Amino acid sequence: MFIYKIDDELSLKLIELNDAAKVFELTNQSRGYLREWLPWLDSTTMIEDTKNFISGCLKGYSENKSLTTVILYDGEIVGTAGFNQLNWSNKTGQIGYWLSEDFQGKGIMTRVAKALTDYAFKELKLNKVEIRAAAENNKSRGIAERLGFMNEGCIRQAEWLYDHFVDHIVYGMLANEWNQQE
Repeated sequence: MFIYKIDDELSLKLIELNDAAKVFELTNQSRGYLREWLPWLDSTTMIEDTKNFISGCLKGYSENKSLTTVILYDGEIVGTAGFNQLNWSNKTGQIGYWLSEDFQGKGIMTRVAKALTDYAFKELKLNKVEIRAAAENNKSRGIAERLGFMNEGCIRQAEWLYDHFVDHIVYGMLANEWNQQE
């Protein structure tokens, strides 16, 4: 099983089917908050939906195409994070994440994104890590910017979000840039 300790408070653990109840509960508790930027909330209405999501995550992990973890804060699941895509031919990974509303403002996601970026370059030997965020999602964009990711541009109308399109800002970090700033 994949477990990655970040610090005394935080660690990442490969998502498992037995995490479904807690992940679904967190989704329900933060539904209104998360819905602003995540397109899958309306199609996640039962625990079975979360189990199907987790099954897909485990399939992606077994095929070495993705890595989805639960974020453990003081041993409690507070969200998910990982690599939505791993492209081995281009040595790239795309980080995705969400955090329960109750745990916002503690620096959790910045530490998680930093740890994932570190893991990507040191353990997976990737050359580039991307973080994509909706243009108006200042909290998510702030994570990439705090970590020194470069704004590489805008993908116009990149995602359908319930009743409208949103542009995505693509942030990138190269292995040599990460190593220089470490």
